[in-house]
Amino acid sequence: MKKLLRAAAAVSAAAMALTFAAPAVKEMPETKIVTNAAVDDCNDDWIHAEGSRLYDMNGNQVWLTGANWFGLNCSENAPHGLYATDVDDFLQGVADHGINVIRFPISSELLLSWMNGDPNPVSSVQASYNPPQDVVGEDGTITPAGKYGNINKDFVGEDGKTLKNSMEIFDIIIQKCKKYGIKAFIDIHSPDANNSGHNYELWYGKAGITTELWIDTLVWLADKYKNDDTLIGYDLKNEPHGKRGYTEGPCPDNIAKWDNTTDENNWKHAAETCANAILEVNPNALIIIEGVEQYPKTELGYTYDTADIWEAGDASPWHGAWWGGNLRGVKDYPVVPESGTSQIIYSPHDYGKSVYAQTWFDKDFTTQTLLDDYWYDTWAYINDQDIAPLLIGEWGGHMDNGDNQKWMELLRDYMINNHINHTFWCLNPNSGDTGGLLGNDFKTWDDKKYGLFEPSLWQTASSGKYIGLDHNVALGKNGISLNEYYTSYASSEGSNIDGGSTDPQPKPPVTTTTTKPQPTTVTTTAPTDPDAKADYGDANCDGTVGLSDAILVMQAIGNPDAYGVNGTDKSRITKQGEINGDVNAPGTGLTNQDSLSIQKYLLKLITKLPE
Repeated sequence: MKKLLRAAAAVSAAAMALTFAAPAVKEMPETKIVTNAAVDDCNDDWIHAEGSRLYDMNGNQVWLTGANWFGLNCSENAPHGLYATDVDDFLQGVADHGINVIRFPISSELLLSWMNGDPNPVSSVQASYNPPQDVVGEDGTITPAGKYGNINKDFVGEDGKTLKNSMEIFDIIIQKCKKYGIKAFIDIHSPDANNSGHNYELWYGKAGITTELWIDTLVWLADKYKNDDTLIGYDLKNEPHGKRGYTEGPCPDNIAKWDNTTDENNWKHAAETCANAILEVNPNALIIIEGVEQYPKTELGYTYDTADIWEAGDASPWHGAWWGGNLRGVKDYPVVPESGTSQIIYSPHDYGKSVYAQTWFDKDFTTQTLLDDYWYDTWAYINDQDIAPLLIGEWGGHMDNGDNQKWMELLRDYMINNHINHTFWCLNPNSGDTGGLLGNDFKTWDDKKYGLFEPSLWQTASSGKYIGLDHNVALGKNGISLNEYYTSYASSEGSNIDGGSTDPQPKPPVTTTTTKPQPTTVTTTAPTDPDAKADYGDANCDGTVGLSDAILVMQAIGNPDAYGVNGTDKSRITKQGEINGDVNAPGTGLTNQDSLSIQKYLLKLITKLPE
């Protein structure tokens, strides 16, 4: 797919900012569940797959419904629009509009600069906070900090004018996503920092990026963020593609293929190798794998070594698709990391006629004809046959009141009815062949396009509350947290997933032959002293049961090195605290269900502990 990206207008950055630090978790009112904490540092929001569905660490189903925000992949080395809008206003608006995950396209070249300790600078970012502190004049008049400039103040240093580097700005953006209840994953959009880098076929071969460096930079980022569940996954390469072409001999090495070889341009082999390396440093990360462009008609005996030349009247040797959209190879050669498939998501891209007039649009198409002619055998079978979850990483287009809009509506409804995860292309208005959800000011929402997109966001069935992926932080002003959904809404009104149901999918088995157990499910041991007495719920042993007890249980689970019995933090849980906090099926050790039971007790949803 071709996207023409207009470079964001350069704006000189005058600026200041305070280094962003996550505030400490504070005691919340006793009658409120942990949904509005400023920042959730419990590291308990990792997601895994069972069949075609995604689940949290408690076995509750989740649904990723988000949008793309590009720019880190481009020569500006920063998400576009920050020359026009404040990052807090932008992300607050994204969260308030119900988007629970952002896909961030990025380049391997930029990641390499971060890994090497010399982050590439950014451009087209306006940041200011002048003066950087209150100034008292000779006459005693006080000029308050920020009076003459206050936009993206966290992006500049203490002097009020030095712009931070690209890695520092990315880190701040991720922390602000956490603040507003938004999750994120990155997408390696191209090897080099290039506004049209998506046109390049492979994950290596530009800007000095080799296959080894592509893997090393992803592993470095996964290791850096392994204890921050805001960044939940890694889309390994945007739209691998290339056509066999009219050449004799073996398959050329400048196209992405999917087979059982170890050739460098075999995307299946490369993705599996990269997945193994990432999962070694962070076994909780989601690994998002796109398809290729062409897949040989193996049912007719063709392979990638079949030249794209055939006699008149013969069938083509190829199944075509959008760039990155062809996942037919999964049925023959699935990606299976050494640790199992519990973190694997397959991610086709799908577009309408505003991008290219594909043959399946040549008729009065319907959902069924799209399935018959393209969707099912290309990618939908993966979901239908319960092989793995799907995430449509890019879909979108212009509102034309015609075929393109019709296609968007059909795909939207198919994803809703079949629990397919997705990220809309895009938030940015500066995508030439699709447009975006926002106007050119990066502030005003396109009500018509958002109106088409909005039904596909995860939300409660009748009250329409947007459901976040963070257990404790609500998704913006109009949403709820994951804990709040499963405590107060799931069994009553349910949500729009699978077209709407008040009967949530049952929890999956703990282990299968193809997935590894989730390491965060149980991280502490139950008390071994049969005579130990429990003051149920009082995990911090202060003599009362409050929200701080629920928080401490989650901290001990999510970060045992700091908050476990032998942790380093002075507020870590004690052995007696473990006994007191084990309130859900006592004797099984601490799990996130114990924290949830304490919160339910505080809300008077249950009358006593243990549950």
